[in-house]
Amino acid sequence: MTIIATSFQSCADLDPDPLEFNLPPESFGSLEEMDKGIIGVYRRVTQSARMTTFYAPAWGGDDMTTHRALNKADFREFDQRAVLSSNSRLLTNWNAIYSSLSTINGVLERSEGLIDNPAVDQTLLLQYRGEAYFLRGILFYQLARVHGRIPLTLTQFPPPDISRGTLEEVYSQIEADLLEAEATLPDIYPNVEAGAPRPNSGSARALLARLYMDWGGYPIKDASKYTLAASSAKTVMENASSHGFGLMDDVGDLWKVENRFNQESLFTLVYCTTAEGCPNNSIANRKFARLGLPADLGGWNETFAEIKFFQDFPEGHRKDVTYRTDLDWEGFNAQKSPVFAKVTGPIGDLNAGSFETPRNDFFMRYASILLIYAEASGLSGNVTDESWEALNKIRRRAAGLPYGTPDPSVDVTSGVIEDLAFEERKWEFAGEYIRWFDLVRREKVKEALSVRDIPDAPIPEHNPIIGSLETTNYLAPIPADAVAKNPNLAN
Repeated sequence: MTIIATSFQSCADLDPDPLEFNLPPESFGSLEEMDKGIIGVYRRVTQSARMTTFYAPAWGGDDMTTHRALNKADFREFDQRAVLSSNSRLLTNWNAIYSSLSTINGVLERSEGLIDNPAVDQTLLLQYRGEAYFLRGILFYQLARVHGRIPLTLTQFPPPDISRGTLEEVYSQIEADLLEAEATLPDIYPNVEAGAPRPNSGSARALLARLYMDWGGYPIKDASKYTLAASSAKTVMENASSHGFGLMDDVGDLWKVENRFNQESLFTLVYCTTAEGCPNNSIANRKFARLGLPADLGGWNETFAEIKFFQDFPEGHRKDVTYRTDLDWEGFNAQKSPVFAKVTGPIGDLNAGSFETPRNDFFMRYASILLIYAEASGLSGNVTDESWEALNKIRRRAAGLPYGTPDPSVDVTSGVIEDLAFEERKWEFAGEYIRWFDLVRREKVKEALSVRDIPDAPIPEHNPIIGSLETTNYLAPIPADAVAKNPNLAN
C-alpha cells in the first residue's frame, strides 16, 4: 500500500462502504482486503477523535476552562467537577469508541482465516493484526481513564448484557493488546510520514510506559508498575532513532501546520481538509482554530485557558508559544480568558474563521517519554544521571536553548525528581488534554483545583468548582443511556 499519509490526504481509501463493517465475520479474501479494513478502522478512530468531545473530561484540569454560559454546559460539568450521567459528551464518546471497537474486533475476526495460509505473507498479516491490537488498546485506555471499570468487548458482536471488567482486568487487557502490538509491529512502519501515522513497535512500548504510570497511581495504585514505566520509557529512548522518534528543536514548531507530521509524535491521528484532497472536509480536525477564540474575534468560546494557570506559567519561550500572548484577553467582552496558541495555531498559521483544519493530533509526544522516565525513576527509587538529563532536555528547550547542551542556568541535578518532572509536565502539556489525567493518577486534584480561584482577583473564576474534589469524584459515571440499555453496566 502507499504511505498512510498519502492515503489520508487523498482520503480515497478512507471512505469505505460502512456496511462492510456490519457483515458477519467471514474471512478476508486477501491481505489487500484486510488492509482496507484497517484503513476503515483508522477512519472510525479519527472520526471519533476529531471533535473536542473525545477529550471533554480534560476540562477538569486546572489548565483549561470553557465559556461560563452558551452551549458549553457539558464542558462546564467537567470544569466544575459536577459530571452527570446524562452528559451528552460522555454518551457520544462512549458510543463512538465502542463502535470503533466493534470494527476493530471485526477486522481481527475476519483475519483469522488468513492465519497459517501458505499463500499469505504471515509477517505482514501479523503486522496488520498488530495495528488492530494497538488501536483497540488505546481506545480501551481512553475509556478506562475516564470511567475506570468498563466492559471489555473482545468480539465484534459482544453479549448485549456484558458486564464491566474489574480495574485489574481492564488494565491487564490494555497491556495485553499493547504487548501484542509491540511484538508484531515493525521497528518503523515502511513508507509513512514522520510521527508514526501507522504505529510501530516503539509506539506500543511508549503507550505501555504511559499505561504503567497510570497503573502505578490512582485508582489501582500498584507502585510496582513505576519500575515498568521507567524501563519502558528507557527502551523507547534507547531505540528512538530506530523508530524515527526524537524532540523537535523548537517546541513552538510543533503547532505549525507545516509540521503536522514530525518526529516528536509517537503516534499521529491524521486529518486533512479539501486543500489536501479530502472531499467536503470529510476528515478535517474540528478541535482547533476558532474553537479557541472568543466571539470578539469570531471564535466559538469553547477551549480557553485558566487565568491562574496562565499567570503561574513560567515566563519564557515556552509560555510565548503555548499562549497567544499578543492578544489583550483582559479586554475581551465575550469572556476574559487567556487563549491557547496550541488551539488557535500560531499567528497566521490557521484560518481563525474556520473550525475545520488539517492539524494532526499527536496522541503522545516524545517529550512525554522523557518526563515519564524522569518521574518514574523517582517513583521507583532508581534515579540516574540519565533521569536528570531526560528532565533537563525539556527544561532547556522550554527556555529556547539547544536541548542537548547542558546549561547551568536551567539544569537541575538535585531535588525530588518525581515532583520536578510532574511539575514540568504541567507546563509542557498545558492545553493538550493531559493535565486532568496527571492530576488523577497522582491524586492531586484537590491540591490543584482548590487554588484555581484567586481571592479578590479583578477577574473572578468563570466556572467555580461546585462538585467534590475527593477521589470518589475522579471517575465519570457510565452514560445513563448505556445503563438503560444494559443494566449490568450499573454494577
